[in-house]
Amino acid sequence: MPITDKDIIYEDNHLLAVNKRAGYLVQADPGGDEPLEDMVNRYLTHKYQKPNGAFVGVVHRLDRPVSGLILFAKTSKGLERMQRLFKDRQIQKTYWAVVRTPPESPEGKLVHWLSRDRKQNITKAHLQEAPNRVRAELDYRLIGELGGYYLIEVYPVTGRTHQIRVQLAAMGCPIVGDHKYGYPRGSLRRTICLHAKKLVFVHPIKKEPMELKAGLPRDGFWERFELFEQ
Repeated sequence: MPITDKDIIYEDNHLLAVNKRAGYLVQADPGGDEPLEDMVNRYLTHKYQKPNGAFVGVVHRLDRPVSGLILFAKTSKGLERMQRLFKDRQIQKTYWAVVRTPPESPEGKLVHWLSRDRKQNITKAHLQEAPNRVRAELDYRLIGELGGYYLIEVYPVTGRTHQIRVQLAAMGCPIVGDHKYGYPRGSLRRTICLHAKKLVFVHPIKKEPMELKAGLPRDGFWERFELFEQ
């Protein structure tokens, strides 16, 4: 399904923010499904009638089963400068995660050292530093509960592969639908309940403060948590 104007959160000459649907790839993989990167290229090519196609740069990534806010660059200048902001941790990121087991503490900080099994595409969380492990840090707070589901707001400090998923699971709070990281199988959900909610940063070219937000998915599940939105 192609992206439309409804999927666009923000656009200027250098950046495009999209509310990614869960299940969409960001970049191509061997599976052959059309990635969001190509959908954005097609959207911009059509919108601006570019016969040679549009420039689309992938600034950062979201896992395939994750929904929410993702940025693309429309110029090489925008791409380089936004990637530097992410690398230098000049971006404040906020995610929402839904779990069935509440955390022991309503708010806190998680620090782990992560290792990657690339063959299995799984990240493992460890409490001790060791070779081939990278430090992962996030802050979280419990927002509320609805019908046995708990909504957690997550603020990742680092940006490691599967970081939020594995760190919440290591805390005993696997994300709803995330069978890879311990959520019980048998769930009817084909995606996981992790949503990239907000990015706050200074626009690297216009030098203006930016606060971008992605609305919750309209999938029959996430809507119930809209009452927690400010």
